[in-house]
Amino acid sequence: MLQPGFWNDQEKAQQITQELAGLKETVEAFQKLARSHEDLAVLLALGEEEDDPEIAREAAGELKTLRSRVEQMELQVFLNGPYDQEAAILSLHAGAGGTEAQDWVQMLLRMYNRWAEDKGYKVEIVDLLPGDEAGIKSATLMVTGKWAYGYLRAEKGVHRLVRISPFDAGGRRHTSFASVDVLPQVENDLEVEINPEDLRIDTFRSSGAGGQHVNKTDSAVRITHLPTGIVVQCQSERSQISNRNTAMKILKAKLLDLELKKKEAELAALRGEQTEIAWGSQIRSYVFHPYSLVKDHRTGVETGNVEAVMDGEIDLFISAYLKVKVKEQGWAPREKPAAARVGRNI
Repeated sequence: MLQPGFWNDQEKAQQITQELAGLKETVEAFQKLARSHEDLAVLLALGEEEDDPEIAREAAGELKTLRSRVEQMELQVFLNGPYDQEAAILSLHAGAGGTEAQDWVQMLLRMYNRWAEDKGYKVEIVDLLPGDEAGIKSATLMVTGKWAYGYLRAEKGVHRLVRISPFDAGGRRHTSFASVDVLPQVENDLEVEINPEDLRIDTFRSSGAGGQHVNKTDSAVRITHLPTGIVVQCQSERSQISNRNTAMKILKAKLLDLELKKKEAELAALRGEQTEIAWGSQIRSYVFHPYSLVKDHRTGVETGNVEAVMDGEIDLFISAYLKVKVKEQGWAPREKPAAARVGRNI
């Protein structure tokens, strides 16, 4: 930053200053942990020297707090993916089960909202399709905050609900499915190059809440990427320009994800691995009846406190998943791939 001409390229300079701020934050957090560790060691020595049970109880409380802080920093160390520090685009879709599945999507939307609020993240719903009778058919939200994608990528997959349906007059048990898709929000335009000729942009009137202006003007935007057939839309803002910019962010994220999946498939083919690419792999079950249990099938982690989970307490599943992935992939951080050129040759 002290080099002459550093500020000549404002965009690059801003990226570097943001990276510096992130590095400083990490170092300062580690230094605070080190100081807390030293203070605790002094407190323990004092307790032993004076044989004071009150100091021992205080040290035990301090140790519990320190352990929690260390585990939190350890979890961030596990977030070593190229886009883990970025904001996230979370999409929910109802699967088999009709109204019951749509109600399940609404429950999951609330769960992720609660989780994000607890983390201090900003949540913006950019597209929402209500159910025919109740619930939500699909929803797309942007979760903004550091490490949002790194944490939420652990949630990608199919979520299964088993409960007595409130929509069944016979009080029978139903099984419903909803898919969760998570993408990193691509801020840097160099990550994905899109040819404007490959886009079809349509405008239409919003069907959701938002006031008279939203519902009476063609402010909603739908963008179709012709080479891939990917369709994205946004209708949350009053301005057509704002909706278009948001839709482009989602499109870039989807195209980047497509490019990364293609590279992963090529590597798997070289290794001779058999990899299932379908999204239908069930990652977690939420059982409300005949017993209370939430179990993650990838890690085996489970809890009987279903209410807490539905109130957003999902960090135990995220932490376990990240630890498993670290063991599978090793500790070396992955570098960002070169700019993904996404055009007719994809």
